[in-house]
Amino acid sequence: MSSLVKCPHCGLRPREEFTIRGEVATPRPSAGADEATWFDHVYLRDNPRGEHREYWHHSSGCRRWLVLTRNTLTHETSDVVDASTLKTEGAQ
Repeated sequence: MSSLVKCPHCGLRPREEFTIRGEVATPRPSAGADEATWFDHVYLRDNPRGEHREYWHHSSGCRRWLVLTRNTLTHETSDVVDASTLKTEGAQ
């Protein structure tokens, strides 16, 4: 079996049940931002080494959105939380 991901709702599940949807810490530009800013936001991404937080969707399981902290060198996950538990920017 491939690597396992510990879903907070379903327990240990095969990585193939999940879909990676992108990094967590990418703030969206303001609506009035220029074209170059939007281009950078949509197409250019850092390729970090080490710990990195990403949105994952448990598409073949509970269908919940999760945030995984994953090491990009070893692919080991150190933390998995339900995305709904994250505080949104500007929330009180």
